[in-house]
Amino acid sequence: VQLVEFGGTWVQPGGWLRLSCAASARTFSRYSMGWFRQAPGKEREFVAAIRWSDGNKYYKDSVKGRFTISRENAKNTVYLQMNSLITEDTAVYYCAASSARVTLTLVTAYDYWGQGTQVTVSS
Repeated sequence: VQLVEFGGTWVQPGGWLRLSCAASARTFSRYSMGWFRQAPGKEREFVAAIRWSDGNKYYKDSVKGRFTISRENAKNTVYLQMNSLITEDTAVYYCAASSARVTLTLVTAYDYWGQGTQVTVSS
């Protein structure tokens, strides 16, 4: 499975971005999908995930109410809508795919990763 992220750029605080992740898998609908981010000098952290089987969504506490994960299986694409961005959201954002029935907040739950897209929030 190949994953390619799009949409990262510079934005001012309070602004918004929508990240997209295109997957090559023909069985995309059977993968749970997640978004993670990694800031300089920090570990990669969970941001959001959507489970393939029931559509349940999970979010990091600090992005709840601001970020929304969604997927469009017909286009093999997962999205991350990010509103009310703050400087602390600055990071490289990665999408990932998981075929396992495990908690989706862990890096180890995912089998495939994209190359990442840079999001910079600053004035």
